[in-house]
Amino acid sequence: MVSLLGVLALVWVHVVADFVLQTNTMAINKSTSSKWLALHVLVYSACFLPTCFLLGLWAGLGFCVVNYAAHFATDYVTSRMTSALWKQGRRHAFFVVIGIDQALHLSALLTSYWWFSSRSWS
Repeated sequence: MVSLLGVLALVWVHVVADFVLQTNTMAINKSTSSKWLALHVLVYSACFLPTCFLLGLWAGLGFCVVNYAAHFATDYVTSRMTSALWKQGRRHAFFVVIGIDQALHLSALLTSYWWFSSRSWS
């Protein structure tokens, strides 16, 4: 069952995982290096491991795997776009892509939270 507390927890874990725990090296290099992108997404996804306790082991692990893949795919595209836009001095377009990136991440988190919490995993 989806709860408001669960949704708020996902939003705040996302903020910490995607911004606070992303090192400068990850942020700079993820647009050109799949290794740095994968490390960023691994750290990000590990922050959601407590969902294994909230949703149950298999649903929580499934949630983490789905969001790892979704976050990797999203950042693979958006980090390359934002890197190019920043170098071109196109600040407005840069921030539009950042906004789309965040909307995609939150959409993936909330959709997968709804999906995994609405099934029986026993």
